[in-house]
Amino acid sequence: MQSSASLLTRSARLWLCGVLVLGGCVRVGPDFQPPGEAWVDHWNTPAIEHASQRTLQPDIRQWWQVFADPVLDQLIAEADAHNSSLKIAGLRVMEARAQLGIAQSGRYPQLQQVAADSVYVDRHQSGGNNPVDSQFWQHSAGFDIGWELDFWGRFSRAIESSDASYFAAEANYEDGLVLLRAQVADTYFALRTTEARLRVAKDNARQQLRNYEITERLFNSGQTAELDLQGAKTQYLATLSTLPVLADQLSSTRNALTVLIGRPPGALPQVVESTGLIPLVDRAVLQDVPANLLLRRPDVRAAELNVAAQSALIGVAESDFYPSLSLLGSIVWSTDTLSGTSRSLDLVGGPSLRWNVFDHGRISNNVRVQDARLQQLIEAYRDKVRQAAREADDAANGLTHALQRERILREAEGAAKRSLDLAVILYREGYSDFQRVLDAQRALLELQDSYLLSRGDAVSNVIALYKAMGGGWYSAQPRVDAATRQQMEQRTDWGDLLNDPPAAQPASPLAQPGNKP
Repeated sequence: MQSSASLLTRSARLWLCGVLVLGGCVRVGPDFQPPGEAWVDHWNTPAIEHASQRTLQPDIRQWWQVFADPVLDQLIAEADAHNSSLKIAGLRVMEARAQLGIAQSGRYPQLQQVAADSVYVDRHQSGGNNPVDSQFWQHSAGFDIGWELDFWGRFSRAIESSDASYFAAEANYEDGLVLLRAQVADTYFALRTTEARLRVAKDNARQQLRNYEITERLFNSGQTAELDLQGAKTQYLATLSTLPVLADQLSSTRNALTVLIGRPPGALPQVVESTGLIPLVDRAVLQDVPANLLLRRPDVRAAELNVAAQSALIGVAESDFYPSLSLLGSIVWSTDTLSGTSRSLDLVGGPSLRWNVFDHGRISNNVRVQDARLQQLIEAYRDKVRQAAREADDAANGLTHALQRERILREAEGAAKRSLDLAVILYREGYSDFQRVLDAQRALLELQDSYLLSRGDAVSNVIALYKAMGGGWYSAQPRVDAATRQQMEQRTDWGDLLNDPPAAQPASPLAQPGNKP
């Protein structure tokens, strides 16, 4: 008998070991396949090739340094530290870390419950042969454990999905950096452009005011017609009316910049008015071929990681088709204060099988739901890549055309200045009427304003090109700043989740063997 019992025990142990081994090997559902676009490997745009210059290679992670503007450097650093949208993206990384921790807990027994009871019983029995009244305390303590084995990969697929979601949150944070830095630079140079336009409008208004005063004196002395006087007055007032519009635009742009860097609307002491033109970068300096840069864009990587996360959820849904095997165990101790009663200690353990045999369409349709969501994310990824290519091509073409227009308008501005000088000379010498002076002044103001806008467009396209390539995605600062971290730790025990991840953190699912970067 002893030998038979020993044999049964040995067989049970072997069976249990076999289940544990198989539980770590079987995973239902599809393995992640990168939703690559074949055309990306061969795509290139002549506009980007024309705008690229391989001799100079500043770090694309800090592309704004090509402008060599210390004020811009300071504004971007301040935005990195205080922008609310970026802080929210960093906190979503912390949320994804915590969600990953929840998924990883599935590797361990799901039920670990300790129970203890102490109850007072006042029992009154009446009737029968032996009516007895009794009062006593009853005590019990127990420990229950239940461990569903990951036989079909339900928990490992959930971990895989949460892991991809965590890296997607990291990519979204990096995408936030790309957008924020580009927006700060674009808003800053829009501010500079508006300042220059306002300055030109004021200079022209002062010149037109002098012309108006001269024609007024001439008219009062009978040396010129009223038509010249009214023409000069009309032109002066028309130019003067643009000043409030430009001043309002300047104030709105400044307020937008203050909000981006995490300040309340108001003055920006470090942004003093500059009398020079905004710097013109005539070539976008890139480090790599455009196709590779497009695929390294944080938003493209986030879209691909979303596909990886959803792909794993199909396996989680498919695992419901199969039985779940759990190991259950309990230790229960009980006693009471009645004399003559015994104490008990129960040890209970064994496997438990649960299987939803009749699906009624719930499980199969849930799998279909997850698969449809996967296909949606695949299409979203493909659209994201196409949009990235479009943005890069538009920015490169826009830069080329803006530079062409800037050169034309620069030459036209010189001609307009010369035309105004000649018109004034001819008018003073009596060879032409005052209308030619007014026309020349109007043409000069329009060309000067258009020239400033063309320079602004060129710089804006440089910024858009770097943004389209995902430039500015890197930051050494922690995802959660010190003040926010302290506030969160006062409310909740975060353990070490708020710390920066170690250098040897788990690799992204996109970096696994067989997957394209």
